[in-house]
Amino acid sequence: MFGILLTIIIIIVIIMVLYLLLIMPHMIGRADGEPFKKVLYAHRGLHDNNTDAPENSLAAFRKAVEGGYGIELDIQLSKDDIPVVFHDFTLERVCGVKGRIREYSFEELKQFTLFHTKESIPGFEEVLRLVNGKVPLIVEFKIEDMDISLCPIADKLLREYQGEYCMESFHPQAVSWYRRNHKEIMRGQLADAFVKKQEYTGGVYFLLQNLWFNFYAKPDFIAYNHKYCHLLSPVLCRKLYHSIMVAWTIKSEEELSRAREFYDMFIFDSFIPAQGSRGYAEK
Repeated sequence: MFGILLTIIIIIVIIMVLYLLLIMPHMIGRADGEPFKKVLYAHRGLHDNNTDAPENSLAAFRKAVEGGYGIELDIQLSKDDIPVVFHDFTLERVCGVKGRIREYSFEELKQFTLFHTKESIPGFEEVLRLVNGKVPLIVEFKIEDMDISLCPIADKLLREYQGEYCMESFHPQAVSWYRRNHKEIMRGQLADAFVKKQEYTGGVYFLLQNLWFNFYAKPDFIAYNHKYCHLLSPVLCRKLYHSIMVAWTIKSEEELSRAREFYDMFIFDSFIPAQGSRGYAEK
């Protein structure tokens, strides 16, 4: 009986150790996150889809810069491998057009307007020129399947950019690419409580939710849906490994106040943070 009990205890300990190794983020030589903690980040720019400054538009990015907010934005590739700034893989919600971003050339994409405004889909290069280092950027790499060709193409533009930026992605391969090829850039693993949502099924989402790919991607920070900071894996990354934690997406002053108890950086939309919360705008 004692032997059986001892075996069970050993198995439990082994499982716990493996789990802790799987979720361990980058520990030695972790990128310095302090420059990025000085400012709040406008989600897809300081946007309102009912105005002339819709999400991921030059107008929304210009407003964020003028307000002194950092910017979170999304990039993916056009058919001719030009990085564009756009969140959805499909065009219908934002542009009212059938098809996917990857099915159109950059010139074709420039013909589509965002939410019935005069704003068009911007190229990543022109967004970098607009921001020009005035505020820090969080660049989300939108990756489908196993195609990470976006990484070297976007990285070529970013290596010439003089401002502060970090990268993040839901896809561990994109984060790992930066670990292997540009390790001095702060990189982040995006995650959510996927299994709580009907649209996400399959074991891979369980692994992503619980940050089990951290052993492979070795992120410098964890960007997690702020509503689920109580889940075990993000708690351990924060409390045990002292990882930088980024909250997305904060939608009220009340949510921002609560998130400050756990998170270090904050991505917001749908409201304007109270005066005194802006960071760069106060300089």
